Amino acid sequence: MTPSSKIKWSWLLKMAWRDSRRNRSRLLLFISSIILGIAALVSVYALSNSLREEVDKQAAELIGADLEISGNRPFSPVMKQLMDSLGDRRSEQRSFSSMVYFVKTGGTRLVQVKALGGEFPYYGKLETKPAEAGMRFRDNQQALVDKTLMMQFNAQVGDTIKIGSLYFAIAGILEGAPGQTGLSSSVAPVIYMPLKYLSETSLEQKGSRINYTYYVKYDKPVDIKKLSEKLEPRLEKAELDLDTVESQKEQTARSFTDVTRFLSLVGFIALLLGCIGVASAINIYVREKISTIAILRCLGASSTQAFLIYLIQIIFIGFIGSVIGAILGTFIQQLLPLLLKDLLPIKIEPSISWMAIGQGILLGVIISILFALVPLISIRKISPLNTLRMTHQPVLYKDFFTWLVYVLILAFIYIFTSLQLGSWTNSIAFTIGVILSFLILSGLAQLLMWLVRKFFPSSWSYVWRQGLANLYRPNNQTATLILSIGLGTALICTVLFIQTILLNRVSLSASGNQPNMVMFDIQTSQRDAVMALARREGLKVDGTVPIVNMRLESVNKITAESLKKDSSIDMQRWIFSREYRVTFRDTLISSEKIKSGKWTGKYTGGNEPIYVSLEERIATRNHIKIGDTMVFNVQGSMIPTIVGSFREVDWNRVQTNFLVVFPTGVLEDAPQFHVIMTRVPSVEVSARFQQAAVKEFPNVSIIDLGLVLRVVDDILNKIGFVIRFMAAFCMITGLVVLIASVLISKYQRMRESVLLRTMGASRRQIYAITALEYFFLGALAAFAGILLSLLGSWALAHYVFETSFTPHIIPILIIFFSVCALTVLIGLSNSRFIVSKPPLEILREES
Repeated sequence: MTPSSKIKWSWLLKMAWRDSRRNRSRLLLFISSIILGIAALVSVYALSNSLREEVDKQAAELIGADLEISGNRPFSPVMKQLMDSLGDRRSEQRSFSSMVYFVKTGGTRLVQVKALGGEFPYYGKLETKPAEAGMRFRDNQQALVDKTLMMQFNAQVGDTIKIGSLYFAIAGILEGAPGQTGLSSSVAPVIYMPLKYLSETSLEQKGSRINYTYYVKYDKPVDIKKLSEKLEPRLEKAELDLDTVESQKEQTARSFTDVTRFLSLVGFIALLLGCIGVASAINIYVREKISTIAILRCLGASSTQAFLIYLIQIIFIGFIGSVIGAILGTFIQQLLPLLLKDLLPIKIEPSISWMAIGQGILLGVIISILFALVPLISIRKISPLNTLRMTHQPVLYKDFFTWLVYVLILAFIYIFTSLQLGSWTNSIAFTIGVILSFLILSGLAQLLMWLVRKFFPSSWSYVWRQGLANLYRPNNQTATLILSIGLGTALICTVLFIQTILLNRVSLSASGNQPNMVMFDIQTSQRDAVMALARREGLKVDGTVPIVNMRLESVNKITAESLKKDSSIDMQRWIFSREYRVTFRDTLISSEKIKSGKWTGKYTGGNEPIYVSLEERIATRNHIKIGDTMVFNVQGSMIPTIVGSFREVDWNRVQTNFLVVFPTGVLEDAPQFHVIMTRVPSVEVSARFQQAAVKEFPNVSIIDLGLVLRVVDDILNKIGFVIRFMAAFCMITGLVVLIASVLISKYQRMRESVLLRTMGASRRQIYAITALEYFFLGALAAFAGILLSLLGSWALAHYVFETSFTPHIIPILIIFFSVCALTVLIGLSNSRFIVSKPPLEILREES
């Protein structure tokens, strides 16, 4: 065979097979690094496919009707006439927050009450125990109570509850309803009651915050999309929202897409992490094969043929690794629906997604080839003369094609993240972030090797000098281990830090004298009586905070209509669509301070303008400046105002904070309710006061912040567990890369250790040298990862969450020493093979 011979694939396959005989276990070890990354991606892809299928199947049950029309104020006679003209069947629901009183146990809790009239839901059903309770309660003075409430207050079917001033018998336990998740029921447990009894509860009063919803069902085929396009202008003008099965499907799928995109990016990071191990392992593998490749060249094989022999090996082993990862990912996918069930409004049955398996295998093979090409390309530069130039440090060349492969790898990362994020700008940011992380960790590795070589401690003992020298000697694994373990450690630490940040943002500290109970929906006529009740129970009450509901009509003559027509206006649409809860006062409170402008606390009347104060972030986001005009709609009355000041508000403080604050002298006669904040010293006092308040003032709602914090903590724990479950793939992949790299280094260190044994080094000395080398590697990898995580978490806290970041030292120390210990243990276990056999026997095995 001559170098000019044509490529014969049968011969290449045979040579690849024969050459791999002595190295198959090592090749499998090389590719094991990507198995977990493929497993993570396959599981997420399969989950995403299942979600799309189930959303398509269950979209109608998510909304429960063909049309859902809702608003936060009673429908006008014109709108009621329109509702009556729609569909063949109609239902009405009014939902609001209220306190519920369990008569048997004396317990109270703020719940979401849904007063239902009609046959809703038309798709799906109210899942209850007993099953017939979902229909039976509608015609009687009965209610359906969420299962979490039933368990919390040890209630039974047939017990009595009090909603407002009316008593209801519990007809059944509510286990599920259209669009309801386990998460939502934990935050705001639901109670269904018949609509016809709502007026008797005395909860529907002027100023009450009630959401009004109409559900419409068509028994005959109707083009819902065309109908909704016709209705939307009229409903939007009346400030009503329209939801259909299709819009609900799109909204649900979009929210799921955000979740699966995040999880798939975590899996992709794990895969990239594994690919570092692949590239490094193949690099070492090729270095070991230089003499074999040179002999092949002497026998007439061309550089292309030599390259293809080893490329075939990588493709084959990459395929096997991807198949194993796909099988593991399919198994994990059966578990993910169980982990996410409380966060999803639909039920997902575990299934096998062949499309996800195919995607994972294809991706695994592609990425194995890409990252293996960097060292494989240098095979083309190995000449027959290398048989005569055997050195312990062969040089692998980098040429144009090597840099081309680097470009292809970056392009692949960019394209993949673009598909996941749906944004080229976010994809560029992600790609740059990956590159910076790799560069920082690589730079630290190179810096370590340079410092050790430059300032080598020649006066230290032999064991210490040998352990340190291994960090930069030929075939060292310093860069690989610091990259893989550092990045894995960084990701896990970041997840833990973000969880801490989120908990800190919602942590309304129960210590000191901060309020831990909020009473709201207090009518003006009840204010003095509620304050008197609180004082009788020994609670400190300084006064009430009045709240007026209003809408924003215009800013500098810009209205919702003009904003919709002119996309060049740099203002967010929600600024006009939301309802503002506004207060009025003549002084600032402790959680706010003026950042710009002048605070005006009193309005003297006459022709003087009304100056309001805005929270600075809402002003910045909508480009509102001091002196701009804003017109507010208060129950049909237009109030023109001028922006007089911007306030910085500390939303983490337990205070009644507002986006807009009016001066006194303007809103006193407007429809309003009041809020009281106080502190209860114990759970017993809280329960006693709530029972008394619910009996005397059934319309007043009470929030126990201690209970809220416990619920929020539970929610964050569930979400954090899912995130940590996926992020663990990165850490485990880093450990696999660590194990693979250390095991690979066994072959590289073999002759050196045998030489030390021959020269008289004891078993203890070899263990000590190994332990020192891997301790330094593990310590620097952990330190680099934690440092990177601290910087990233600080940036997230400062720029994204806009809060302070104070990491706890104990978890950081635990992670640091755990990584160090694991690295050393794996290195020591690897050395057992060397010290447990005579040097001559090891040399014979290697020959």
